[in-house]
This record gives sequence, C-alpha cells and structure tokens, in this order.
Amino acid sequence: MIETARLEIAGPRATLTLTRPAKRNALLMREIPALIGLIDQAEATRGVRVMVLTGEGGTFCSGVAFDDLAGVDWTDNPLEKLCERVARVAVPTICALNGGVHGGGVDLALACDIRIGTPASRAVAPPARIGVMYHVTGLERFVAKLGITAAKRLLALAEPMEADELLRIGFLDQLTGGEEGALAAAVDAHAARIAGLAPQTVRNFKRLLDDIAAGRLDRAAAVAEIGASFTSAEAREGYAALTEKRAPVYDDV
Repeated sequence: MIETARLEIAGPRATLTLTRPAKRNALLMREIPALIGLIDQAEATRGVRVMVLTGEGGTFCSGVAFDDLAGVDWTDNPLEKLCERVARVAVPTICALNGGVHGGGVDLALACDIRIGTPASRAVAPPARIGVMYHVTGLERFVAKLGITAAKRLLALAEPMEADELLRIGFLDQLTGGEEGALAAAVDAHAARIAGLAPQTVRNFKRLLDDIAAGRLDRAAAVAEIGASFTSAEAREGYAALTEKRAPVYDDV
C-alpha cells in the first residue's frame, strides 16, 4: 500500500486513483517509484485494454507536494519519469478530471490519451509564479498537444483556465454536464468502447501514431507491420464477425 494512489483492475479496465484528497492529491516524490510500479503492474496484467487515471475528492492532482519542492534533484526529475511512464502505457489511457488540476498534475493529465472533464475542471500551472520551470518533456508535450500559444498561456503566463476554455484549446476532449455521475458515465462509455476493439491493433495504432507525433517513425517497419495486419488473428476474427453478423471476440494480449 502507498499513500498517494490505489490500483483497481476489473476485467479489461485498470483504474489508478490518486488518494490524498485532503492534500488535493499532491504527489509525494518518495512514492513516485511505487506509482510507476502500479502502472507497470496494470500494463503487465493480461486482458487489460484501457487504463483510467482519476483522483478522489474535488481535485485530480495538484502536482508535487509543496514540502517536496526542496531537497529533490530536479535534474533527475521524478515527476518527469512518472509522466513519461504514463505517456508510454501501451493501452489507451483516459484521464477522468474529477475537478481542478494544478502544477505538475497538468502534465500528468496531458500524458494521457484522452481527457474528460466536468464544469469544475480548472487548470493552472503556477511554476512561473514561484520561479521554477517544468521538465523538458513536459514542455514538449504542452506544445505538441496544445500548440505554442496555449502552451505559453498556461506555462509562461501562468494563466488559469476554466473548463470551457480547456475544451476549446484541446486540453479536454470531452466536457460532461455537472450532474452527478456524468463524468463516470462518460468514462465508462469510452472504456467499454475501447475494450470491445481489437486489442493488439489498438496498441499498434497508438504506438505508430505516437511515433509519428514524435518524429521517430520507422516508415519501412510501419509499412511492413500494416501489411501483416491484414492476415493477423485479429483480422481473421474481424472478417468472420462481419460475415456472420455478430460482435467480434478478440483474444486478450
């Protein structure tokens, strides 16, 4: 057991919940390796096809615990390692923004593939207010996912953004209503849809698209992989399901 998070696996879905609501789910640097270990555990579990990150209480994550800002070697940034691990998860990741997100928590959310919020979702990245800077991969992620102008507004200008603006700039992929249960219902719908897809094909698409976005695509290898997909076990099941007018049943990976 660790103080900052809880992992639950139910069928094809793994849910990692941040569990320090009294501290706005601030991350303890000493627990970052254990958090990464929970992600490793979920990813290694056969049959997991989607991972959800969320938080208890009214805040998703407020970044690094204030008391941890001093005394950490930030040239070997633990928060950066966590965000990069989330970004490298093989299956699709959904961030369920149960409320506000602050500081390093903003990059943790951006490291996920999909972000779903509520009218209470509000983001602020305050490092410029206290004279410190984000890690390099976080800066790259802000620009790649949000564009240079929105990245500057959030980081260089420390501009707070409400839910409707987060949706407009692409930080949020979906904004639910404020009624009770709306966020959970939206996350459940996305997770169920993903779980019904061909799991290895989904993983392959995610990896290739991430490689394209990062400028590291091996084009020849990708062409060969795409060609081979048409004779894969998943393709055979997909073809059969279409012919037989039934839902496909794909093997776990």
